Amino acid sequence: MNLSGSVIREILKVTERPDVISFAGGLPSPKGFPSTPLLDAFTKVLTETPEVALQYGPTEGYRPLREWIVQDFAKRGVQLNIDEVLIVSGSQQALDLLGKLFIDDGAKVLVESPSYLGALQSFSVQNPQYATVETDDQGMIPADITADKAKDARFIYALPNFQNPTGITMSLERRQELVETCAKYGLPIIEDDPYGELRFEGEHLPSLLALGRDAAATVIRMGSFSKILAPGLRLGFVIAPAPVINKLVQLKQATDLHTQTISQMAVYEAIQGDFFEQHLPAVRELYRQQCHFMLDALSEHFPSSCKWTRPTGGMFIWASMPEHIDTAAILPQVVEECKVAYVPGMPFYTDLNKAPKNNLRLSFVTVSEDKIKEGISSLGRFIKNLS
Repeated sequence: MNLSGSVIREILKVTERPDVISFAGGLPSPKGFPSTPLLDAFTKVLTETPEVALQYGPTEGYRPLREWIVQDFAKRGVQLNIDEVLIVSGSQQALDLLGKLFIDDGAKVLVESPSYLGALQSFSVQNPQYATVETDDQGMIPADITADKAKDARFIYALPNFQNPTGITMSLERRQELVETCAKYGLPIIEDDPYGELRFEGEHLPSLLALGRDAAATVIRMGSFSKILAPGLRLGFVIAPAPVINKLVQLKQATDLHTQTISQMAVYEAIQGDFFEQHLPAVRELYRQQCHFMLDALSEHFPSSCKWTRPTGGMFIWASMPEHIDTAAILPQVVEECKVAYVPGMPFYTDLNKAPKNNLRLSFVTVSEDKIKEGISSLGRFIKNLS
């Protein structure tokens, strides 16, 4: 899979221009970074145990943090053993390690259509053969996973909560159907859930990991501290059967030996007690407001021929233009005339030759209300002129 270099370069370039309103980045809002608690935690770690914090550590990760993850999932009704938890240097490393473990040249991998670009980039290094599973406004459609499609597949990759790029959440019925289907075919599920704690509307839904245990499905779950604390910490984790963790440990040893000890220790100190109960409601409310600023602006300024998702959490809105509009082709002109940037939808598909060209992803969390209104108004006028 080869991405359009010109499109990606253009996005990276314009996001650094101060005159451009960027809806392109998949960045959490800095307003949600708990800088003071983290400063206190790093200070405590370096003051009290510098000989541990600055030393090499075990590849599996800082044991107290792994134990915290076990206890946190027990509160959610999922019983884990510490040997089923591996700390990684961000979820992106988890994708890399899982790709190395499960994929060899030409191996079949099932993914949603569209799917997370970072996962496709990571898996594609191993040169898999992608088979896509269709989606709709309730998420992945498990009925599209036929026996023939599942045959010899190494795994299926899914983002059930506020999916990147669409912002769609998989319904409870679909989750249940997915784990039962994969259990029937012996197909492992990789559940990627970086946005699950960012639900700002509706009720929490059980994870594929929890449902999979009841259905006897193999579910490998990825989690991250990037969206609920700060991405600069580069801290994530994998939950998987112990034999899988053991193989991932071997691969991680050869990659970076271990995730940096000081970040693990500081995060463990910072999240003690009711930290998340105090911290996350404000982040969720911020994202809820930002999302509604953008949804209201889209309703006011975009033509009726455009459609978009209405996420109940996460960071992204997926918009579809009239079919004759190529969102990648018009991006340079949009940047110059409207001073607005977005991510074209095409790179989120595995087959760029067959990918629809009329979609785009909008991120709503890092731009102010005024800039959201200004940027969406300008982009809407541009789209109307093309319609």
